[in-house]
Order: sequence, then structure tokens, then C-alpha cells
Amino acid sequence: MTGAPVATPHSIALDGLIRLEVTDLKVCIKNRNVDVVDDISFSVAAGEMVGLVGESGSGKTTVALAMLGHARRGLEIKGGQVKLDGTDLLRLDEASLRELRGAKVAYVPQDPASALNPALRIGTQLFETFKDHPGAIDTDAASRVREVLAEARLDASEEMLRRYPHQLSGGQQQRVAIAMAFGCRPSLIVLDEPTTGLDVTTQRHVLDTVRTLCSKYGVAGVYVSHDLAVVGQLVNQVVVMYAGRIVEIGPTFRVFAEPIHPYSQGLLAAAPSPDRCEVLVGIEGHPPRPGMRPAGCYFAPRCSAREAVCEEESPAYVAVDLRQVRCHRAAERVNVIDPAASRTLPVREDTSDIVLSVRDLTASYGTSRVLDDVNIEVPRRSCVAVVGESGSGKTTLARCISGLHSNWKGEISLEGVLLPPGTKRRSKDALQHVQYVFQNPYTSLNPRNTIGQIIARPIEHFFNVSNSERQDRVVSALEDVSLTADFINRYPDQLSGGERQRVAIARALVVEPEVLICDEVTSALDVSVQAVIVELLRRLQSERHLAMIFITHNLALVRSIAQSVAVLSVGKVVESGPVADVLERPRDPYTIRLMDDVPKLVTSASTAFLAGERR
Repeated sequence: MTGAPVATPHSIALDGLIRLEVTDLKVCIKNRNVDVVDDISFSVAAGEMVGLVGESGSGKTTVALAMLGHARRGLEIKGGQVKLDGTDLLRLDEASLRELRGAKVAYVPQDPASALNPALRIGTQLFETFKDHPGAIDTDAASRVREVLAEARLDASEEMLRRYPHQLSGGQQQRVAIAMAFGCRPSLIVLDEPTTGLDVTTQRHVLDTVRTLCSKYGVAGVYVSHDLAVVGQLVNQVVVMYAGRIVEIGPTFRVFAEPIHPYSQGLLAAAPSPDRCEVLVGIEGHPPRPGMRPAGCYFAPRCSAREAVCEEESPAYVAVDLRQVRCHRAAERVNVIDPAASRTLPVREDTSDIVLSVRDLTASYGTSRVLDDVNIEVPRRSCVAVVGESGSGKTTLARCISGLHSNWKGEISLEGVLLPPGTKRRSKDALQHVQYVFQNPYTSLNPRNTIGQIIARPIEHFFNVSNSERQDRVVSALEDVSLTADFINRYPDQLSGGERQRVAIARALVVEPEVLICDEVTSALDVSVQAVIVELLRRLQSERHLAMIFITHNLALVRSIAQSVAVLSVGKVVESGPVADVLERPRDPYTIRLMDDVPKLVTSASTAFLAGERR
């Protein structure tokens, strides 16, 4: 079903009381006529949730913060309306907004550790919420604290209330933040990547809590995420954003099952699946930055289906199959992802050439045992994925292998040679041959050094080469990770998250290691960049005959990079073997539960429709 172009996508709003209505929202760089987001319109009914998806830089968080009447430093809200229960938040003065925030509008940020005051006990922070908004609850504060903790699936004991944030796990911290957000029974809750970095089980508990509370109390929810599978299971309608504009908006079971906009198709093609072993396809190129956006369709430079009109005229919304799509060719239902193209991963030759062996490894922090009799073998040209919940010991295992943790017993051998605990006791060759890529690309690179200096530093440490050869190796390392020599004189803050992670990989590979340890290297990246990084690692692993340990909580990603998997639970390997055997036919109850908790992205209209009906 197609129709004539329309001005805004409000017709997409679901049945029921419209609690939040956003109309023509525009946010610009302060003192400049350059928009960061523009022409943003959508509606959310009471008890429903809308998901904002898109690559980093698409404007998702900017829109989310505008729901609170707030703009980040250097930005200002220049136009539009954000009506909550009929009140336009953008017309309120600062005092009225402060009174509204927390009481009627709540916000849950990505990092709960930074959202909670580390110097105050959990109970103190919860009580402060009700102290600041005394008219928002109809019972005493102590009873309300116990109630919200129970709703967030947390222990409401005195012991819990006396804890400090650092004494809680990441999942517990996030549930405390959610309890605080729902404490005053708001009309609107905005959640900005609240499950990034959480394991699948903790993530499921957090999402169940959010879904239940929104439905129970008629709260309108705005959920920002780059995890499409999570969004697909949680929200009722999806807003796909690109370069500060909405390019597709509609019911989740339509947008995800049969995406129309080429950008939506690209995002879904990049999403990994726990059920299929396939090549991940990232979207070529980068989103244009504010002030540097092209004429016509902003996505045209990256779109394989573009025509002359796409580069000349900005597309209007077109109504197609319960959706509004901003694309000149929307009515044609152009498929830019070839369904006949094979995405099956090539079969790797089996090898018995074991590069790294871990035997009977037991590790502790002080008197607390973290790993218990762990055994893992990593063959050459093979990737072993290590999965498990937060606190299962995954990172401790990686730190023991790399020498960053020394309080362990057992055997770790590299090419048959035993490695002693700690980097100080290891030979230069041993340090060179085991390299580590850390989780957060924003903290793993020295902000005061150029990219060239960052990559050159390990060359200077491990090799005695001339300046010209060192420079050649830096350029070669950048080219290996699909970056150019133009990056040598840039600083980390001038790079995107995906570019920073490529630099971190280049720094690790420039010394020609035998073993590469990747510790949650894609958890902070959007789905398209994640696909590019995974395919980059897979290519480099094959070309360099690398042995790789890939630590992740994203079980869907495992099938696209690893040949075998080890499942850790409370410091023990409870199940291991080929990826297909473990993920398709798990035997241990713990692995079965993990697989049940993995969010699955719907891939057909019928499946998606059933998922939408269940919500």
C-alpha cells in the first residue's frame, strides 16, 4: 500500500492515550545556523515504548535529551514542541523544568556508575529522590523505597540500602537507576543505552523491569539503543535516524521484518544472529557531520540504489505499509541487500597446531577465588570465544594470559613454552607475542599522543629499527585496518569510536603477535561499525594465522567470528566445544539459560507480527 507524501509521521502513533507528542523538533549548534537534528516528529501512547535506532552521530541522544528540555553544552533547542500530557516542555522556564524532571520526566543514562553518586549510600540516594519531589508519592518515603526496589527486582533489605554504588554489580547499579527513575511515577521515561555492557541475563532482567513498569503505570517510554535485537523485543514502534533526520518510522513488526529505507536495510544486515553463521555486512562510508551534509538525500553517498534525484532533492515522507519513509524510491520497495548473495562464512581448515594452552588455571584477587581449574586451548588461525555473565571471570582469564594479573596457579604455555605470572617475569618475546585489545576505545588510547605516536610506541619497544622503517610499519599497520596515512597526525578525539578501535587493533598487530586477545572490543560500537570491526578481525586472523581469544557477552556475535566457545560460570568452564554444537545444542543448564536470554532479531513478517502481538 502506498500513498502521497505527507508532512510528518504522526499517523504512525499507536492507538490509545497519546502521552508524548514531539513535533518538528530542531536542535542546532549554538550561535551557528547548523542543525544537529531537525524535523523530528513522533508520538508515544501511555504504556507504550518507541525505540530510537541509528549509527553513532545520528542524533539519537540529542533527541532523547530534548525530551527533558535539555541540550548538551554547545547546542541549543531552536524549534519544535515536546508535549507531555499537553504541556510543552520547551516553553517552560528553568525552575519549572527542574521541578518536572524526576517527578514527571525521568532519565536513565548509559553508564549507571556515573549516574550514581559514589560518595552516597544507595538508600540515601533513593530517599533524596522523594525528598526533592514530596508531592509525587502518596505514601511514606520508606515504604516507597521498599516498593520501587522490589519492582526493580532488588533486595530491599537494610544491607542493600547501606551499600555504596561500587559495592553493586553493573546490573544492580542499573536497576537502582531504574528504581530511582520510576520512583515518582513519571509520565515519561527516557532510557539511553541502559543495557550496553551488561551480559544477556542481566540485560533481560533490566528490560523486563522497564517493560513491566511502563505497562503497569501507563508510562511513555523512549528507548535509545544500537542493539536492534533488544529494541525489537522491547518497543512498539521504531524510529530509524540518520544524520539528524528520521528516515523510517513505524510499528516494530513492520520495520524490522521488511525494512524499506536502504539505511534500515543496511542496519539490519549488519546485525549478528545467534542462529546463523554468516558474514556481517557493515555499511560502507561514514555518516556526514553537521554542517557537512550533502544536498538532496543525506544517505545518497552511501546508497547503492541512489539515482540523480537523490543527490539533488531532499526526500519527503512517503506512506508505505503502515510506515512513513523518507526516500525517493520508497514506493518501489528497492532492496539494496541482495537476498541471493551468499553470506555463509568460509569453512576453516581444522588444525591441531596449538599456539596457546591454559591448564588447571586458578586465579584469585586477595583471598577471593575468581577462576577455578580453567582449561582452554587455542589453535593457530582459530578463534575461541569466551562467554558468560558479568563476574564469571572472563576478563580475569584474559588478564592472566596477557600477564596483567599475576595471582594465579596452573600452567599457561605459548608455543609449548610456559609463561610465568606477571609481565615483569616474562621475556620480551613472550610479551611481544601476546597482545591485548581493550574494551573501551575512548580510554585505551593516550589522548595526548597522535595516532602515529600511539602505534609507533610498541615498535620502539620491541624492535630496533630506523625512523623511516618505523614510519613504514605505522603506515602499513593503518592500512591493514583500513585506515590511511592521513590518520598519523590526528589525535584520538578527532576519531570516531570505530576508528579508535581500529587504531587499537593496529597498535596490537604492529608487533606481529601470535595471540590476540579481544576483550569486549565491540560492546561500545553501533551495529554497523561492529560488523566492520568483526569482519576486519576475521580477515586479519586468516591472513596472519593469528590465534585469537574473543571475550564477549554478545552471544549472537560469537557465530560470526569464532570456531569454538568456552562458557564460564562463577570461574569455571561449564561447557566448551565447536560453536554450532554449544549454541545450537547446549547441555549445561547455565548455557541453556544464557541462550534463552539472548534477544533474537525477527527476520520475517509473521514472526515479527507474533512478537508484536505478544507485546
